[in-house]
Amino acid sequence: MATRRNSTDDPLAPLTLAVGQEDLLLDRAVQQVVAAARAADPDTDVRDLTSDQLQPGTLAELTSPSLFAERKVVIVRGAQDLSADTVKDVKAYLGDPVEEITLVLLHAGGAKGKGLLDAARKAGAREVACPKTTKPAERLSFVRSEFRALGRSATPEACQALVDSIGSDLRELASAVSQLVADVEGTIDEAVVARYYTGRAEASSFTVADRAVEGRAAEALEALRWSLSTGVAPVLITSALAQGVRAIGKLSSARGGRPADLARELGMPPWKIDRVRQQMRGWTPDGVSLALRAVADADAGVKGGGDDPEYALEKAVVAVARAARSGR
Repeated sequence: MATRRNSTDDPLAPLTLAVGQEDLLLDRAVQQVVAAARAADPDTDVRDLTSDQLQPGTLAELTSPSLFAERKVVIVRGAQDLSADTVKDVKAYLGDPVEEITLVLLHAGGAKGKGLLDAARKAGAREVACPKTTKPAERLSFVRSEFRALGRSATPEACQALVDSIGSDLRELASAVSQLVADVEGTIDEAVVARYYTGRAEASSFTVADRAVEGRAAEALEALRWSLSTGVAPVLITSALAQGVRAIGKLSSARGGRPADLARELGMPPWKIDRVRQQMRGWTPDGVSLALRAVADADAGVKGGGDDPEYALEKAVVAVARAARSGR
């Protein structure tokens, strides 16, 4: 899915510029550079910094000559948010990069921080495009590329069925492709996808989300416990909950029309428009806001902000289910 605009495709180029807002692709761009560096030198020193951690003078310290001439990878996330003084440091470094050091800048693109973006391109950065996938066709292309990358064949119908089943989250799509490849031999067709998800739908993050946004708290909690017991990652459940609540909010604020028209406007398949219409009964704008806050709290909890991820998820599921009934 990620594409390069620069002619060089050497992950160990002095500068890699990953541009976009798709977290999975940004992470993969970083992983590719780090893997290449450690293949060249297992003792590579990796420094992964956020924009607020890279203060004026920090880059000079990180790139100063070493007595041992060690290979180093310096990753800067959110480069568009760097302070003006730090941007000056980075631009100065781009004019005279240090041998054996690979600098990776992750930039959201757009107008903010465009001066640094332009300077990196002018310096000959190896560029990796990491755009958000906003259209169903882009997600379908992503799934096809994932199967190809894993050396497996999947029919067009199977790819479409997977996108329809999983939704818009690239991490979940990538995980589903990997799981199918690991579990199924031969060409993956639509029947394989249907059997796979029919057999495991009860344990999926989307089942939890569907029951919660429908206000069916007891069933949602049952699906949640089953999901966790079968190894579904908590972060996938919070992602599915967020997608479910956002779909309610999008459709409730959208202009009326046929499912096909709304599908184009909102980036959902027509069948999902029909399903969300049924699920949104009982929802209010305040309910959507409360549910999104509850899911955000749970997401922080499962990512290390709390001591009990399971409790954080249960609390969020109950909150979403209650919000779903706030207008009844």
